Amino acid sequence: MKHHLLCLAALLFSISLAPTAVAADSEPIRGAIKDFLDRQAPSLPGPSRHEIGSIAAGGIADGCRTISVSMQPGARPWGRTHVQARCTEGASWNLYVPVEIHVTADYVVSARPLRAGQTITGADLTTRRGDLAELPANVLTDTAQALGQTAGAALPAERPVRGDLLRKPVVVRQGQSIRVISGGTGFQVAGEGKAMGNAIAGQVIQVRMNSGQTISGVAQADGSVHVSQ
Repeated sequence: MKHHLLCLAALLFSISLAPTAVAADSEPIRGAIKDFLDRQAPSLPGPSRHEIGSIAAGGIADGCRTISVSMQPGARPWGRTHVQARCTEGASWNLYVPVEIHVTADYVVSARPLRAGQTITGADLTTRRGDLAELPANVLTDTAQALGQTAGAALPAERPVRGDLLRKPVVVRQGQSIRVISGGTGFQVAGEGKAMGNAIAGQVIQVRMNSGQTISGVAQADGSVHVSQ
């Protein structure tokens, strides 16, 4: 009986140690993530702090000598997101770890009500300071990002201005007579035509030239169309 009790005690003792071993295995991963987030901090628009979530390190292979940490392209740089931790030497595993990044910075708000379709000027905007993690995604952090664009929807005063609610202005309209510029190294040729659609700056548009020929070019901010050779 005594022998059985000793075996049971040894088994319980070994089970009680298991969580400690898993936690210890997660520390190198946590350290690599912390180093990665610390390196990203200078590129953020203000002072930041971060919180690293739970790391599912149980069951991963031991012996990792190099851990690479990255964010998916296009991932939100603050707020609740995640990073990818990957072993690149000594073992083979890949983990996604939740993180929460808080950034204290200026953000853009509407200084007065904006109506849909309105072209935004400096008088329409002001800034406030706060934690970007608590604000809508795509909130702007510089008024210059909104100037000259149009509001895609009505917006009351004192509301955060989001980039996805803005529209670039139309610089070329269907039926409009426009200047078409074509050129190459050391030469440039200009002509006239009519736009066959609407376009914002940087968008490809078709133009019917006065000769009757239809060509494609890129709309420019000044309302002209450039054709590459």
